[in-house]
Amino acid sequence: MNFTLAITGASGAVFGREMLRVLEADERVARVHFVASENSLRVLAEELGVSGRNDLLEKLLGAAPVKTVQHSDTDIGAAIASGSHPSNGMIILPCSMGTLAAIAHGLANSLIARAADVTLKERRPLLLCVRETPFNRIHLRNMTLAAEAGAVIFPCIPAFYNHPTDSTEMARQFVYRVLAHIGLPQTGAYVWKAESTGNRE
Repeated sequence: MNFTLAITGASGAVFGREMLRVLEADERVARVHFVASENSLRVLAEELGVSGRNDLLEKLLGAAPVKTVQHSDTDIGAAIASGSHPSNGMIILPCSMGTLAAIAHGLANSLIARAADVTLKERRPLLLCVRETPFNRIHLRNMTLAAEAGAVIFPCIPAFYNHPTDSTEMARQFVYRVLAHIGLPQTGAYVWKAESTGNRE
């Protein structure tokens, strides 16, 4: 399976880092195409202490990547900008309101927006993990437009019923839910069982 993961300039860099690590470790995934927007670099530096483009993947993964390749957001000639390139879907986590707007209105003005546009036109899964609060009317309308075009709006809203011990665990469980939605259920995901106190499977 081949996936595209994009990180944009919204708060919640820990979610993107955990998604990258889980995809890199999943044996069912053969290739991960990773794109970090220019604005995401500042958020990564402020929230995770990860700075610069050089060795960004290694810094986020904590090791040299094996199956993940990085593309510049300005490289509109990258493979993922073409519908002929095989893909099982795209995840944008976190997804800024600016990126959402570009996708909702078909601007394709960056590699991330173009890859998302291609994902929609080829009717492949596109998950937009939006991160903003509160939503204004423009945000809501753009989410509706994107959803009507085929995207799944999957806001960065973590769960608390599993009693996460820290923000990393909270982010990881959210990532597991996103991946289950796209057909990649993960071992260790918390599954609520009403007849008990909950369980991990």
